[in-house]
Amino acid sequence: MGASYALMVFLTSILLGLCMGSGVVFSMRFGAREMDELKNSLFVSFIFIGFITCLITAASFFFIAPIIRLLQIPEDIREMTKDYLLVIFCGIGFTFLYNYFSSLLRGIGNSAVPLLFLAVSALLNIVLDLFFVVSCSMGVEGAALATVIAQGVSAVSLLVYCAVRVPLLRLERRHMRFGKAMLREISQFSLLTCAQQSVMNFGILMIQGLVNSFGVTVMAAFAAAVKIDSFAYMPVQDFGNAFSTFIAQNYGAKKGERIRAGIRSAIATALIFCLIITAGVCVFAAPLMTIFVDPSETEIIAIGVQYLRIEGACYCGIGCLFLLYGLYRGIGKPFMSLVLTVISLGTRVGLAYLLAPIPAIGLPGIWWAIPIGWFLADATGLLYYRFSSSRPSFMRRK
Repeated sequence: MGASYALMVFLTSILLGLCMGSGVVFSMRFGAREMDELKNSLFVSFIFIGFITCLITAASFFFIAPIIRLLQIPEDIREMTKDYLLVIFCGIGFTFLYNYFSSLLRGIGNSAVPLLFLAVSALLNIVLDLFFVVSCSMGVEGAALATVIAQGVSAVSLLVYCAVRVPLLRLERRHMRFGKAMLREISQFSLLTCAQQSVMNFGILMIQGLVNSFGVTVMAAFAAAVKIDSFAYMPVQDFGNAFSTFIAQNYGAKKGERIRAGIRSAIATALIFCLIITAGVCVFAAPLMTIFVDPSETEIIAIGVQYLRIEGACYCGIGCLFLLYGLYRGIGKPFMSLVLTVISLGTRVGLAYLLAPIPAIGLPGIWWAIPIGWFLADATGLLYYRFSSSRPSFMRRK
């Protein structure tokens, strides 16, 4: 499961990026009160992203063997990894449905309901894990089945909620048409945001392959530490997503002062949160590792603690980067988010593969490459915003 984590994050990021890109279009239309265009965008984006989801699902099943080889999965766990992924791939469609309707609801200002269904899904996943793995002794396949069922419940529940409880989103026949302009707008935002998300997580996938080459002990430490790391900065990632929705709505409504006020508020909130999480992760790195690793596995814990303290000390860097992603998506410049991601990814992967083979550096070189990439992308994004002349007049300070 640990070896599969980076792959699943990568596949999820593709669908998440497509849905987030469409969510920006929803927010802009909703902010401008263009309700017919909003409903037409719902129809076009659902068909467009649904088709891509079908392609991803088919490709995942067809290329499972090359994927496992690419990840350099150790021979003794390859068969279990394959069994786990074959079940997990069955839930890719549910991942699309949940993220699509979550982006839709957030785009019209409702972020509470997606959170509620996500919480229900998480609790159900835990209960089903205990049932399938402990009671039924189904192993990794049971864990995968629990995940797919929980995803399905949250996705279908969210779909039903939108159909029954949100009349604003009900489509009429006149909204179900494929206009070239709308398809172009949806595909531009969706594909660029998808590229940004998938490139970002492709970097994690490549790092996972490098880490796996160090053996099972390092792989186990990395698998546990990355889960803690992702959980620690996940809220600030969602700050960036919420920030993107806020910016897009006000950009559509041409409310420049609210955008500037939102930028100040988002920066303060994200930085305070990152400082608190930095302190918590750095101080409690060892106890956090024991959530996933037996305390007797001292070597695994030591490697994980080293990773967490290096990454944790730099959370302000990724917090700023998530806000920049959200800002550029919200003002209709998803390409700039992609540029920042490529800078971050290129630095991360290039430095990791350059430094790791050096005996005097080794593993810490992989860990340090990640925050260095964050800070270089931050500097690029801030300089572009400061000196760009392409911002509309209503966003500029009078």
